[in-house]
Amino acid sequence: MAKRAKSSNRTTATGPTPKARTRRRRSRPRRGTLALIAGLLLASALLRVALHSDQVFALDSAPPDHGAPLPPANAESATTCEQPPEIEAMLQAFDARDARLSQREAQVRDRMNALAIADEEIEKKLVQLETAEAALQATLALADRAAENDITQLISVYENMKPKQAAMLFEQMDPEFSAGFLGRMRPEAAAQVMAGLSAERAYAISVILAGRNSSVPKE
Repeated sequence: MAKRAKSSNRTTATGPTPKARTRRRRSRPRRGTLALIAGLLLASALLRVALHSDQVFALDSAPPDHGAPLPPANAESATTCEQPPEIEAMLQAFDARDARLSQREAQVRDRMNALAIADEEIEKKLVQLETAEAALQATLALADRAAENDITQLISVYENMKPKQAAMLFEQMDPEFSAGFLGRMRPEAAAQVMAGLSAERAYAISVILAGRNSSVPKE
């Protein structure tokens, strides 16, 4: 054992053993291979960067081609946004409903316009009716005044007639008509006319004159 230790000490003192040398020889090629692979990868990356920069520079420096047709803006969206049939049917139903609502709104608007026109026509007719009514009332008032003037004048004529002549005329008149004149005549003139009438006619006229105001309330 002492001899082996000495021999081992000799080998370590004089230099590396053969096993150590083989290990060093094996480690050197591995390191060189790794360095070579790293260099190749770096060169490949630099080459790719150079090619990409050349392409970008070429695209930037190339003049724009105005004649080339551009793809439609909605082409991609039309191809990628295809709606399912249920949604398409729902959208079509909504469109149909909007169309019906628009049609109803147009009909309601037309009816409102027609009603507004009818209201204007009715207002015009009412104004015309009011004007005609006012004119009719004025005409009736004139007719009443004219009739009243005629009756007043006729009563004055009867009062100025002789009692016998007036009695003869009243004898021929209707009792109600003659009672109307006698009721508006002066009492003395009416008494003279009544004295010249027959007893039957005088009695009938007296009954009419007495019952003229019988329906008037006393309280």
